[in-house]
Formats: sequence, structure tokens, C-alpha cells
Amino acid sequence: MAPRAETREQLAGAARAALGGGRRLEAVERVAGGSKKGVYRLVMDDATTAIAYLWDDAENYWPAAEGDDDLADPFAPGLGLDLFEAAHVRLDALGVRVPAIRLVDRNGAHCPADLAIVEDLPGENLEELLARDPSAAAPVMAQLGEVLEAMRRHRAPTYGKVAAVDGGGTSRGTSCEGIVLDRALRDLAEAASRDPRIAGARDRLEGRLLGLAAAVRPRAEYAVVHGELGPDHVLVDAGGNPVAIDIEGLMYFDVEWEHVFLRIRLHDAYRPLEVDGLDEDRLSLYMLAQRLSLTAGPLRLLDGDFPDRAFMAGIAEYNLKKALELVHT
Repeated sequence: MAPRAETREQLAGAARAALGGGRRLEAVERVAGGSKKGVYRLVMDDATTAIAYLWDDAENYWPAAEGDDDLADPFAPGLGLDLFEAAHVRLDALGVRVPAIRLVDRNGAHCPADLAIVEDLPGENLEELLARDPSAAAPVMAQLGEVLEAMRRHRAPTYGKVAAVDGGGTSRGTSCEGIVLDRALRDLAEAASRDPRIAGARDRLEGRLLGLAAAVRPRAEYAVVHGELGPDHVLVDAGGNPVAIDIEGLMYFDVEWEHVFLRIRLHDAYRPLEVDGLDEDRLSLYMLAQRLSLTAGPLRLLDGDFPDRAFMAGIAEYNLKKALELVHT
């Protein structure tokens, strides 16, 4: 889907301001994958490129829900320039490679919505590289392990979105596991209302969640986690370095949450990222919680006009079956 003519004109002005040098915008190409914001490649008349992030309601495929903009909720959608900039500052300070910012516009100078223009990294992402040449991906995975360790070493005494915690705010709830349990029970109810297989196993799934949560011991320090660090959210730059994108959901949280997501997304390719010292009780709870989230979330997204419907339905179906396996074994 091409951007609206009005959006293209706005991006042209922003691109000139960001890249300068008398360049003119030649083309605007939508980059696949964005479901909460518009992601566009800006191609100038001298072949210089950049990426535009546009946080506009018209670019968000997710149905609106109460609390979407609640900064005190660690799992509220990562929407907007403030979250992006706070996450960028934190990751950059930790030595994590993120696309360089060329321009930010939150005051409507170029667009009525929040806008950022960042460095373009047009090569493969890690998912594509792993599929094409696992041996070539090995050094990138090793560096990604170092990135994760740097994020793990940076601790905070409270959990929540980086934008909230680094800004002196507090988050709702009393613990990471409590937040996850509440969210998982909501996801379970929503998935059960949409699929009879989950409805039939609802009591078993709820009992399993409650039992797993009861086994988790309290914790008082939290690490930096991306939250959705799948291989499609790791680009590879010209030097073979991993580059984190879609960073707005960055938070201080249990590091196990990150590793469960990585295990789900990477399967056997996760092995180079394995670390010692993870809490097995948290891993078990978070695995079931994420399976339910990856069932309910895609089903919710399909209520709207998300274009790649078969892909999203496949995610829901795969994770639904995995969730049921966790209570049928």
C-alpha cells in the first residue's frame, strides 16, 4: 500500500530537512512488517536513502483498546516518538547498535503525527540471513549474545517501560510475574471467546497459569529487555553487526521474558544465545503466557484490516496448538 499523496508530500519536506544537500525525494516505499506504525523507505534523487517512522492512527492496524496510552502498563502498545527516543537513548548508552536518528518531528513541522527519520540499513535482517546461510549468521548471533548480555547487566530497582522508569515514573502491579499472569488470563479469556479448542481447555490452562505463577519467587532487580526481539527485529549492517529495531516497547523486566520470546522465534537457532542463571519457574510461566498472547493477539489483529491475513492466522494457529500442548502433556 502506497502512502497517501498528502503523506508523501509531508515526507518529502521532512526528508529534505533530514538529509539536506539539495536532495529531492524520488520515491517512497512501504517497508513490510509494521503493524503499529508506518515504516517507509525514502529514496532521494541521488540514491541516498533513509527510513521514516510515522506514528499515525491511520498506520496502526491494531484495534484501539482502553489503556493503549498508559505509560504505567509495561505491556501497553509501544506507540509514539517519546517511547522511541527513550529506548534509543538507553540502548545507545549500553552500546547496542540502533539506527541513527536523522530527524524527529513531534510538533507538526512536517506531519500532524509523530515522525522520526532514521538511518537506512537496506540489507538482510537476521531472520533472512539465518534462513539463507546459517554459517554466515553465526558471528552475528555471537554479537547478539553480547548485546543481550549488556542489556542483562544493566539493572533497575523497578520494572516498567524504559520511558517511564528512566523518567522517574512507576508502573502498575506488584511484580513482573503478577503483571504477566493478569495479562495471560485476559489473553486466555479472549482466545477462548474466539476458538472452541481454547474454550474447551480453559480451566486446565487457567489452573496451569495459576500454579506456575505461585511457584515464582520474588525478585527486586530487573534487566533491560526489548520485549519482541525476534530475528525480524534485528537488522544486519554492512559490517555484520546486529542492529535492533522496533524498540518502542523497551522495558525493565525479567530477562526470562526476553529469552522465552527468543526461544519461540528462533527454535534451534536460539542455542548460541543460551545463558546460565535463568529462573526455570519464570521461564515456564512466561512460555505459556507468551503462547496465549501469540494466539489472542493475532486473532485480535484480524478483527481489523491487517493485509497479510494468512500469515497472521498462521501465527495464531501455531501458538494455539503449542499452548494446548503445555496442558496436554
